[in-house]
Amino acid sequence: MTERVLLIDDDDALAGMVSDYLGGRGLDVSRAADGPEGLAMLARDSYDAVVLDVMMPGPDGFEVLRTLRATSSIPVVMLTARGDDMDRIVGLEMGADDYLPKPFNPRELLARLRAVLRRSSGTVASEGASSPPLRFGRLEIDVDGRRVRVSGEDRPLTGHQFELLLALARSPGRALTRDEIMQRVRGENLDAFDRSIDVHISRIRAAIEDDPKKPRRIITLRGVGYLFARSQD
Repeated sequence: MTERVLLIDDDDALAGMVSDYLGGRGLDVSRAADGPEGLAMLARDSYDAVVLDVMMPGPDGFEVLRTLRATSSIPVVMLTARGDDMDRIVGLEMGADDYLPKPFNPRELLARLRAVLRRSSGTVASEGASSPPLRFGRLEIDVDGRRVRVSGEDRPLTGHQFELLLALARSPGRALTRDEIMQRVRGENLDAFDRSIDVHISRIRAAIEDDPKKPRRIITLRGVGYLFARSQD
């Protein structure tokens, strides 16, 4: 089945170029010229991912993302003409799955979209195979259903956050560097100083820890990375 992508961007020329490129590579792309139009399209139709521009008239991309995340965990890749790290961090903290500064290579956008779509689909390694839920005290990670529960209560995470949690949970009690974690999630080496992983970890902690400021499940190892505690209530 062709995966459907909604592009929300007021730059008509850029949106046309991106739509043509992605459409020519197997994706079904719809376009919205601003946030309200994009939210209306999402409310009445089904999409597999959103490409969302930050700098738009009226509600900007951050406002649109905030509204979207109140009801949906659909994968979101944000675009911005500003290279400010703070913009990137804010977007990730609000629940974006990935972030791409303008100008960008359409091929890179396609690669990032395919990555978030793969994470969202929850495709298992071999056809017909199933993975049992991972349980750690009150925390349950439903690998196939891509759901996280604490004491039976759903704790929503974005696709990227789910993959980060899963990468840690599959090596309980073992210290993992940021590079090791990101390589497991994306299958590629990233800059060791890329701080986006720290932002996502803080969001995961907010979802699963009793006290995110004093985490007992995902432990920071200064100068090393992170450790997923094996036994916690």
